[in-house]
Amino acid sequence: MSVADYDVVVIGGGIHGVGVAQAAAAAGYSVLLIERTALASGTSSRSSKLIHGGLRYLESARFGLVRESLREREILLRIAPGLVHRVPFHIPVYGNSRRPAWMIRAGLGLYALLGGLARHARFDTLPRARWGGLDGLDTRGLQAVFRYEDAQTDDTLLTQAVMRSAQKFGAELRCPANFLSARRRDDGFVVHILEGQDEHICRARTLVNAAGPWAGTVLERITPRPATLPMDLVQGAHIIVGNETRHGIYYLEAPQDGRAVFVMPWQQHTLVGTTETRFDGDLSAVSARPEEVTYLQETLWHYFPGHRGTLLGSFAGLRVLPHGSGAAFHRSRETILHPDNPDHVRLVTVYGGKLTGYRATAAKVMRLLKKSLPARASRADTSEISLSP
Repeated sequence: MSVADYDVVVIGGGIHGVGVAQAAAAAGYSVLLIERTALASGTSSRSSKLIHGGLRYLESARFGLVRESLREREILLRIAPGLVHRVPFHIPVYGNSRRPAWMIRAGLGLYALLGGLARHARFDTLPRARWGGLDGLDTRGLQAVFRYEDAQTDDTLLTQAVMRSAQKFGAELRCPANFLSARRRDDGFVVHILEGQDEHICRARTLVNAAGPWAGTVLERITPRPATLPMDLVQGAHIIVGNETRHGIYYLEAPQDGRAVFVMPWQQHTLVGTTETRFDGDLSAVSARPEEVTYLQETLWHYFPGHRGTLLGSFAGLRVLPHGSGAAFHRSRETILHPDNPDHVRLVTVYGGKLTGYRATAAKVMRLLKKSLPARASRADTSEISLSP
């Protein structure tokens, strides 16, 4: 069996795993990333494809999260122009909307303020004369349409691009490969990996558990077993429907419960999502439930009564959220980093997080690990590394 030494071993090839691999490699560390099936094969390919500040997080006063996300959005627009692009968002307000026009205006004003009041951070209201050009949006009872900008991406391509960037700085990728176990030692971990029929052993000064919904499974394979945090898995489903909406993304209130649902153009079709359903099944068998498909179809038809595109498919991903008894919609989307020992960190588990903030999350992980790593010469700043499809 082959043996190698690494400063950082990352488990999980989703957006946060590859983000950490890139940050570590750019900082000059030796890095190995282990992915069981394929890059972005889990939640990172089943998102709403948005790079955004999270306008709705203002309702729960997550100002720091929104500010950070808006900053990261601008960085990604600059370093990944072939992967991330600005898109107009429309928020229609009706006479029976749960959030009246004054509330939406106030929220967008604060959103612009947190975005630095830059030109692209501002918003406006769409004149009534232009309502007829909004992809057949129902105008009965419509009182106002607010317009602002956020961004959209292909989440799979972005994840793959970040990993390629990490590899350019020396990171190694084992995929498909299965993390078998890790045993803690004073100077790090001895890690066992199965790649095909071959078992490999490596030594890792530090370990990053970025396995998303499988984070608990990874922790069970580490000896001695680290402490865990109570988390809930929440399923988010999307549907893909024929007949593309062409004039931007629509930010809507689901008529059933007032939750936020997006209707957006996606690969010449229309993507509608998402739902929030508590999940406790087989992690390898996540799929949109019939009731979720119906919920999203009804939301689409409620606002676009003439949109009768054929249902082409559906998908679902899992979010990792802090344990709680309340509605998932109102729980924090901030990434939770759980170190094994705050004074001398050798292991960090990444819980939850947003696609938009992967780079900032990676930087925080590396700050936690820094004291346990040898001095290395930095090679690059991830905020300046160009990413391409």
